[in-house]
Order: sequence, then C-alpha cells, then structure tokens
Amino acid sequence: MKTKYVFVTGGVVSGLGKGITAASLGRLLKNRGYKVVNQKFDPYINVDPGTMSPYEHGEVFVTEDGAETDLDLGHYERFTDVNLSKNSSITMGKIYQNVLERERRGDYLGKTVQVIPHITNAIKERIYAFENTDVDVVITELGGTVGDIEGLSIIEAIRQVGLENAPEDVLYIHVTLLPYISGSNEIKSKPTQHSVKELQSFGIKPDILVCRTEIEIPENVREKIALFCNVRKEDVIANRTASCLYEVPLMLEKEGLALSACKHLQLENTKPHNEEWEKLVDKIKNIPEKSVTVAIVGKYVKLEDSYLSVIESLRHAGFENNIQVKVKLIDSETVTPENVQEKLAGIDGVVVPGGFGNRGIEGKIHTIRYVRENNIPFLGICLGMQMAVVEFARNILGIQDANSEEFDEVCENPVIHIMNSQKDVTKKGGTMRLGSYPCVLKEGSLARKLYGQENITERHRHRFEYNNDYKQKLEEKGLICTGLSPDGTLVEIVEIPTHPYFIAGQFHPEFKSRPDKPAPLFVGLIRAIKDIKKI
Repeated sequence: MKTKYVFVTGGVVSGLGKGITAASLGRLLKNRGYKVVNQKFDPYINVDPGTMSPYEHGEVFVTEDGAETDLDLGHYERFTDVNLSKNSSITMGKIYQNVLERERRGDYLGKTVQVIPHITNAIKERIYAFENTDVDVVITELGGTVGDIEGLSIIEAIRQVGLENAPEDVLYIHVTLLPYISGSNEIKSKPTQHSVKELQSFGIKPDILVCRTEIEIPENVREKIALFCNVRKEDVIANRTASCLYEVPLMLEKEGLALSACKHLQLENTKPHNEEWEKLVDKIKNIPEKSVTVAIVGKYVKLEDSYLSVIESLRHAGFENNIQVKVKLIDSETVTPENVQEKLAGIDGVVVPGGFGNRGIEGKIHTIRYVRENNIPFLGICLGMQMAVVEFARNILGIQDANSEEFDEVCENPVIHIMNSQKDVTKKGGTMRLGSYPCVLKEGSLARKLYGQENITERHRHRFEYNNDYKQKLEEKGLICTGLSPDGTLVEIVEIPTHPYFIAGQFHPEFKSRPDKPAPLFVGLIRAIKDIKKI
C-alpha cells in the first residue's frame, strides 16, 4: 500500500489543539489496523528546542534515538504508543542548516540556492522519509498558524506534496476556532471563514475542518461553514473541550473524523478496535473522589507545560492506582529552610524534576532534606537525583561543600561531576547524553520490585553524573546505588531502603509513560502515598 499523507494546519490563534487532533487521529487509525507515524514541523529557526528555555515552548521531549523535540511529540507517543524518532521533529532551523551544509559542499553545482525549490525540497524529503517503509499513514502537524511568515515555506512544501501525489493519497485537515459569544448566545463562524480563506490563498483547500468549540455546533452553523469554506457538511468536525484529555479520540470518533479521513484517503474503514481505549477512559472517569496531592518543586513553574510529561505521568500513575492525583507546582527559588514546612503543608508526595543552571538549586536541596527527614514519598528525576546526592552528602556525610561541578567548577567535593565524554564538548545543542540507554537493577532493590525485571531502558538528557569516588561513603550511610549501566560505571538510580519511598533516577521516566502503561517509578510513588494515608 502506498503511504498516505495527512497534514494538520491551524488558524486564527495558536493553542487550539492541533497536536491533540493529530495524536487522536493517529490513535483512531491505529485502532483500525493501520501503521501510523506522527510528525511535527516547527517554523522557528532554532535547530531544535534543546537550547531553548522551557518558558519558550514548554518541556523538551526526548525520543528513543536522542532527538530533543517539541512537547507535541509527547502527546503523539502517549496517544499512539509509538516510539518516534528524530525524523518526527523538524524545525526550519534544521532545514536551513541542512541546505546550507549542502551548499558549502557544492552539492547544488553552482546553482542559486532559493526557498523554492531548495528549501521546499528539503522539507519534502523529511515528509517523504517514510516512503518504502511499513508506514501506512504519515500525520504531519504544522506548528504556528497559517500566514505566519516563518512557516510559509512549509505551507508551500505541503501544497507541492498535494500536486505530486494522487488526490486520495493526501489529506488536509485545518483546525480552527469557533468562538462563542455568550452575550448574544451565538457561535461565530467568521474567524473560521477568514482562516480558511488565508489557507486557500496559498493554494491549499482543506478537506476537513476541525472546529474548536465550547458548545455543540448548531446544524445551521455547520451548513454555513461548509458552504462558505467549500467543504462537505459531514467534514465539519466539532472538537469540544473534554473533561479528560484522553477522551478526545473517542469524541472525535463520534464526530466522524476517522470516517472522513478514511473516505478521503480511500482507506478501508474497518471496524475500529476502540474497546481498550474506551475501558481506559471509563476507568479514568470513574475514579473515586478521593485524591492525593503531589508537589513538583522546580524552577520553571510559571509555565505548566514546562513539566507536561511529569504531570501526565503522575496522572497516569493515578489511573493505575485508582485515585485522583492533584498536582501543585512550587517554585524552588522560594523554598528556604525556614519556610519549607509551610511550603509543603498538605503535600502527600514530592517530585523534584530535571533542569539546568543554579537558580533555585538550594530550594530543591532544602525540599529533599525535608522529605527525607519527614518520611514523605519522593521521586527525583535527573537533576532531582543529583540534588538528592548533594543533599545526602552535605547533611548525612557532613561534607558541607558537597556540590555539582555544574554549579561550582572548582568545588573540592564534587559528588556530581561532568561525564568524561562531555569534558571536551563546547557546543551546547544536541551534545548531551541523549536518548535511550540500558540499566541493570540490583536484586532486592525497590527499583527491581517496581520494574519487575533486571534489565530496563530509559531516556536520558544530561551532561553530569554521580561521582563514583564518593560511592562507598554514600552507600555506607544508606544512599544505595540500585541501578547501574551494564558496565557498572554509571549510576542510574539511587534509593534509601529505610525510607517509605525515596528513589531517584538520572533518566527521565516521564518520557515513556503512557495512560495505559504508566511509568513504574510514578506508580510506586502514588502507591506509597496511598499506603501511608491508608486509602
């Protein structure tokens, strides 16, 4: 079967749910037996989000093969349960970099390098990368909104894809806004009409409109949109705000999104096997009212998306433990020894997540000391693990100047130091220890119990590591290394066996968590909280 291409664009405003729409369609087509891969094009000139502040675009999501990507890839993986690769995240920076490298090598044989055809051809190469594979449908989301100057070459490229393939092999979905005016009790279609007109001015006629709306679309409004936007009425799909994120695929199924997509792509609309997803959503919606509260103590709390995968992983663990998980974001910069008890009042468990730079570090250390001394369940992630080691060295071993070389290059007691492979690295982008690496779990450890197996793989994103020179002293006092690299040189997990739940990993378990396959370290955290509270 020839590979089919679906392009998801957005208009009017950003944040309408293009990523969730693309992820939901991926799940619905997968449930019909098709092999689906999601892909995201971002128009910014950064090569990838790896060097960007989380305040710019939220968290950096890391794939199995070590690509630093946009957070929407997290949505794709959580919805479709497909491990994506570097070819699923493309920026204009990456495209320009590729074209300029070719020009420097002389690959263009003296031709004048232009946006058309050279930039657009480079974009299409990424789109066509799944040709001659077992992939049936490639769903490509375009970041930003139609008309953004940075994204015009992407729009032109997907227009050309439509010309180069048979009509039944390419589908254009446009996500747009239907604002509700409460004063007049009306849904207004004009923003959608203007957005579609803008898209048509670039030579692309949308086949399906996914309209973000707060209320049901009246039949007369649906007919009006179809008439003025030149689409069939059944291809005007309502995308209402859901009480549960994972209910969106089922809502779009009822609206006929997958059916319309199959018709346009001339795919057999086989009976969808949505039963397992329906069970999941039913389970989520019927979780008892009882809840636990988990604090994420970090430095990027002004934007919730900075910790999106961590938050979702906590919710997944709640699904598994049949309890609602409330998440409270606490700015680690504001935590002091004097107020830590007040800051953590009413908190049942704590996650200290990853991050970079020394801002807010002492607040994380004060938090970790408090949860360690007060038997509050704790999970440390990446930098969170490193700070757990620093805290233990300072307050249990009595090494007052214990620190990480990331924050003090001339520290006399660097219990966390730079990895040997990172010592000569000067470029920041894409040079960390990135992607999936194996880990061997110690027999009888909490980690081994949680994962239920000896050998695991998890995704990493770091330059600094546990300093083995301090291992014996730390273990003698009770901070045990229970996860190591296969050669035994890198410490991946530490835990305190005498604590109700104190475990930290150098990796990012949140990147592999799924709503129906939650990450074990998060499941254990919520289970420990339930045990303590006797829920």
